[in-house]
Amino acid sequence: MDIVVTDAAGKLVSGLDRKDFSLLDDNRAQPILSFKAVDGVNPAAPTEVILLIDTVNTGIGQLDRIREGIGKFLRQNGGRLANPTSLFWFTDAGVKVQPRPSMDGNALADMVRQIPPGVHTIPQAAGSEALLERLQLSVRTLSLITENELKKPGRKLLIWTGPGWPLLAREAAVYSARGHQLNFDSILSLSSGLRQARIEICSPGAGSEFYVKDFLKGVKTAREAGSGNLALQVLSVQTGGITLDPGNGSRLVDEIGECAADAGAFYTLSFDPPKAEHQDEYHDLKVVIDRPALKARTRTGYYDQP
Repeated sequence: MDIVVTDAAGKLVSGLDRKDFSLLDDNRAQPILSFKAVDGVNPAAPTEVILLIDTVNTGIGQLDRIREGIGKFLRQNGGRLANPTSLFWFTDAGVKVQPRPSMDGNALADMVRQIPPGVHTIPQAAGSEALLERLQLSVRTLSLITENELKKPGRKLLIWTGPGWPLLAREAAVYSARGHQLNFDSILSLSSGLRQARIEICSPGAGSEFYVKDFLKGVKTAREAGSGNLALQVLSVQTGGITLDPGNGSRLVDEIGECAADAGAFYTLSFDPPKAEHQDEYHDLKVVIDRPALKARTRTGYYDQP
């Protein structure tokens, strides 16, 4: 488990010891088997930052602001990045990936400027079938990214810019029991894959977690599994990341920087999960810091197996 600790002002906190942490699995204290504090950039195993531009779920005007904001972020400090950074752009044809991570922000900013505007084959404003298609394509793309990152060691910070994919209204009318099972299968696969790949998702411009608070609780059965449980904002919170309001777009550079700061100081611990009574048994996770006003952000749960 990778853990980010912040103070009351939201600033990262370093210098904590193992004794400052308590781990609860379904509200039961668990012994911490290993503990490591990483202060700032670890030259041996740095956190990789992935900047993803979502052209599928973003309008043209908003996409222009996102490209401009990412370019400004990358050119800060003379283009010297603190962590190796990759550039992904998500289109209707799939996700395109820059060949290798770079710490040259100026070169990456030049690549952002050269990315052509997305041509949407899936209409932005359409009926439920088109919305479902965008949702499925987005979740499938995140799954492919996760599968690819599973092959790489180390921690990754996926900054997915844009509003995120659509959620479906009147879900009971859209989904059959089979549809709910497919949702649950996606939730299970993503939850396990993101954990194993050590991916934290951060979503500037997707809106605060207040708007998805009804979906943040872990899904235990297929009957509970709706499209809201697969929302970008929900996955951000559940992986220990943050989701931020877009506002008028003027704070985008600062919000990307706030997300990227999570690649700095963090903590890693492990524990031995209790034996599951049945397959895909969901467990809530909580890390408590034994110091006033400090908050831990980490994965909110996992699926245990017998």
